[in-house]
Amino acid sequence: MKRHLVTADHILTGFDPDGRTRIIEDGAILVEGDRVAGIGPAKLLRQQNRGLPETGGKGRVAIPGLINAHHHVGLTPFQMGARDQPLELWFPERLVMRDVDPRLDTLYSALEMIASGVTTVQHLHSRAPGDVDAVLARAGQIVGAYRELGMRASYSFALRDQNRMIYAADEDFVRSLPADLRKPAADYLAGFGLPLKDQIAVFHALRDRYRDDPLIGIQIAPSNLHWLSDAALESAARIAGDTGAPMHMHLLETPYQKEYARRRTGGSALEHVDRFGLIGPQLTIGHGVWMTPDDLALVAERGACLCHNCSSNLRLKSGTADLAAFLQSGVPVALGIDEAGLNDDRDMLQEMRLALTLHRPAGHDAPHPEAAQILRMATEHGAATTPFRGSIGQLADGFLADIVLLDWRAVTWPWQDPEMPLVDVLVRRARAGAVATVLIGGEIVYDEGRFTRVDRDSVLQSVAIDLQRPDTPQEAKLRALSRRLIDPVARFYRDWPVR
Repeated sequence: MKRHLVTADHILTGFDPDGRTRIIEDGAILVEGDRVAGIGPAKLLRQQNRGLPETGGKGRVAIPGLINAHHHVGLTPFQMGARDQPLELWFPERLVMRDVDPRLDTLYSALEMIASGVTTVQHLHSRAPGDVDAVLARAGQIVGAYRELGMRASYSFALRDQNRMIYAADEDFVRSLPADLRKPAADYLAGFGLPLKDQIAVFHALRDRYRDDPLIGIQIAPSNLHWLSDAALESAARIAGDTGAPMHMHLLETPYQKEYARRRTGGSALEHVDRFGLIGPQLTIGHGVWMTPDDLALVAERGACLCHNCSSNLRLKSGTADLAAFLQSGVPVALGIDEAGLNDDRDMLQEMRLALTLHRPAGHDAPHPEAAQILRMATEHGAATTPFRGSIGQLADGFLADIVLLDWRAVTWPWQDPEMPLVDVLVRRARAGAVATVLIGGEIVYDEGRFTRVDRDSVLQSVAIDLQRPDTPQEAKLRALSRRLIDPVARFYRDWPVR
């Protein structure tokens, strides 16, 4: 079994139960195979393990690998022609997005993530056309791209069985359209009409396929209340009970989703989902922007997790979550970049900085997140939302050796007051360019700007060549359909309250 040392001036290993950071000065991590076998003062570990090769050294700060706990696609919707819209209008807007080779698409965003310190991603595959074989084939290409790069990934294919364009039945939406739009809209929606039993079969097939893969975990993803019938909610609860697999569910992302829940259930989306036994330690709620204090109390009582998607909430006009209330509740809160960050990329260090900065309300005593809480969201609490919980998100004996080494000079140049706490400086000032080395499962996958397994320039060149072609006939049809569906979709929500 391969053994080596990772050394650094400072090793941030994790957090005490009260949230304080644990830091080892002049430290070393002993890596055996894919796991941490020891951690402590570098001098001691060198004496105990003479002659081992070392990674890192002076001028480096080591932290646990970051976790992007909510991710969907590779090239961003904006890159692919979909303007930032309010979420409900974004659904038809996204029809302009062209078909990209799944391997290239996945590698594109994975390269950005790793370069900003992300070692694990929660890939929520929202939709894929075709039958079971087609969906499994596309999932295999996506998962294969992560494995090719050496990245840890939790993959899920989202369950959905209704209301694919608006928060009402597909057939009602099609009937509301002008006559010449009905058939193209119906044909498009039918392409994503995989029966619920087949969607469940996809989950089981993927879980069996990757059961023993150390880099890949398979989750359940009941997509959102409006996309799920009660039968689908029952199915998700049954799968979770039978397999113990964790779940990730979008919920209450926008005020329109809150109103939909009221119209459907007479009350809270959280209370309705809870009737099926879905809210518990196995569940992560993505977004949750429009939760009430009672909703948050229910999440805390049941021991579920939340995932905050700061950039996405801003870009899609979903609202600003009360992150301070999330954190004060004691609920583990993860951090996700979602479709794209503020700069239309997957820079996790920037996402952390945005979450730290945005949630600072007026008033001297108004609660706001601290830097350590944000870093914990991106590490330990992110880990809690994945199938790898208990083995990533910290640097400790027996944990997987997912380690990021930062060039501290690049973080602090030309000057940083040395009295400022390390974690505050890290979250406020670290940029992707300061990420020197990334190890996943003890293997160096990124070092000094170079990926060890994949040629980044070749991937980007292949993406450019692939997308410089003209639209296919089907892509041209969907582009035209997209523009004509925006107004009918907007009219559907015109009288819905926004509060």
